[in-house]
Parts: sequence; structure tokens; C-alpha cells
Amino acid sequence: MIEIGVQTKNVVNDDYPEEGFAMLRRAGFTYADFNLNGYLLNESLYRFELNDFYGQSISELERFFAPHKQGAMAAGIVINQMHMPYPSYIPNATAEINNYLMHTVAPKSMEVCAFFGCPYIVVHGFKLARNLGSEAAEWEQTETFLESLAPMAKELKITICMENIYTNIGNHIIEGPCCDVRKAVARIDQINEKYGAEVLGFCFDTGHANLIGIDFEDFITTLGSRLKVLHIHDNDGIGDLHQIPFTFTRSRENASSTDWDGFIRGLRKIQFDGVLSFETAPVLSAFPKIMKQDVLSFIAQIGNYFAGEIQENILIQ
Repeated sequence: MIEIGVQTKNVVNDDYPEEGFAMLRRAGFTYADFNLNGYLLNESLYRFELNDFYGQSISELERFFAPHKQGAMAAGIVINQMHMPYPSYIPNATAEINNYLMHTVAPKSMEVCAFFGCPYIVVHGFKLARNLGSEAAEWEQTETFLESLAPMAKELKITICMENIYTNIGNHIIEGPCCDVRKAVARIDQINEKYGAEVLGFCFDTGHANLIGIDFEDFITTLGSRLKVLHIHDNDGIGDLHQIPFTFTRSRENASSTDWDGFIRGLRKIQFDGVLSFETAPVLSAFPKIMKQDVLSFIAQIGNYFAGEIQENILIQ
């Protein structure tokens, strides 16, 4: 049974998390992508600024997040994915910063994930191809990072999910890490075989895929069962806007700028039975605050549409 999920960002706050989770449930969501990366923002990291949130002990972090865990349970919301703070490596940053990201932030993110009973955590691969001269060298650095977490992932029964991301070169958006699906599949299989467990999986991001012209259906069907979580959002093919699906069109004839039909076909072919999770938090700050509940409900309705199309056609096959 396909379920519907959404980010907690811009809905759930630290002061009264139970209210945000209740709002998600009223909107029709049963699952959530917990905004773990909100406690160490990428904007700050790119300025080489750290805070000490992840410097807390595991017991301190668990006490901090206990109200969130209780609020989700009270509302009937399952937290099925989180996003590790990103980037996990910053070119030109000091060794102190990058060591903190790798040896403190990453493992403690895994511990928090386990505290919530969350099975999946999403990571961004290192954007180092231009710095190191090749995609292969870039992957070697990312692989070292992933393998530093693999034993913990196996022990905690968490699957680390690589995500297809883009990069910017001279104001142009081009392919970033994990955009070659066949390389991704081979790498996932190799690491999982090495550790004898599903320590590695994949997060397919529709917005990032649209920006660089990925074939949705081919990418998803090639991933097959390695696809564990989704980040569903829309854009105009130019900027990473994280908007509601079907928002943008290629022409006045209303042909969608994003290949939602290919998205549905791909998930149908692999008989996807996970969570259709929306990464649309920026949308909520675009509408008046009084409309937040209605906007969330609308996003959930789109999720129900996707689920119906995928499940109905699976039954037909």
C-alpha cells in the first residue's frame, strides 16, 4: 500500500511539535520526512560557519528530540526518512570543519535517525569532480565517507540513501553526483554485498532530475528495488524551486515541464510500494500562513492521485 508523506520543515517547530504533526495528519499525510538538516544549515556551512548542535551528547540530542518523537506518535505520523545535514564535505574548508562533519555530524545524525526508529537517511554525494579532475575521484571520496558509516548503518538497520543532485558551473546547472543511474546501481550493489546488508539505497529527486533532463522512467526502472525514498517536487527546468507538482508548463498548451507520466510509469513498473514523499517546504512560505492547512491538503491530494495511478495500473498488469 503506497502512503503519502511530506517534509516537516515549515510545519513542525521545536516549541510545539505536536501541533505541526497534527496539522500534517489533518491534511491527509501518514508519513513524514523529518527536517534533521535544519539544525545545521547549508548556507552557514558554505560560509564555513558551524554551530555546536551536533556537539551535544547522544542523550542530550535524544532529550531534545523526544517531544518531536512523541508528537509524531500522538498524531499517527511515521517518520520514515531524514536528511543528513549537507554538504558533508566542503572544498576549501579547513580540516577541522570537514572532520567535524564526517566524524561528529554524520554519526550523530545516524543515532538520531535510530532514536526515531527511522529506516532511511538521505545523504548528498561530494561535489568534487572539478576539484579532483574526474567523477571517479569524486566517487572515491564519497565512498570513503559512506563506508565510514556503513558498519553503523548495518548495526542500526538504517539504509543510507544517495540522492541524484546537480551542480552549478558558471551559472549553468549540470549533472552532479549520482546522476548516472547505472554507475549508482553498481556501486550500491557492491557496497551492500560487501557488508551483507542493505546499508545503501537511493533517493530519487524529481526536481533535480528535471533540471538536468534525466529520463524518469528509465532511471527509476533501472534502480528497481534499490529505490527506497522519493523527493517529489516541481520546477521550471531552470531553478531548483521545490514547488507543487504540475505547477510549471512548457507552453500555453499546458504540457508539464516535468515528466510526471514517466514518473508514474517507472514506479508502476517496479511495483513501488513505499512512500510518495513531497519535498515542497518552500511552497508553504509562499502562501499566506492562514492557507497552510489547505495547501498541505492539496499536496496530499496530488499524492493520492499519484498513488491511485501507480496502484491501479499495477493491478491491471
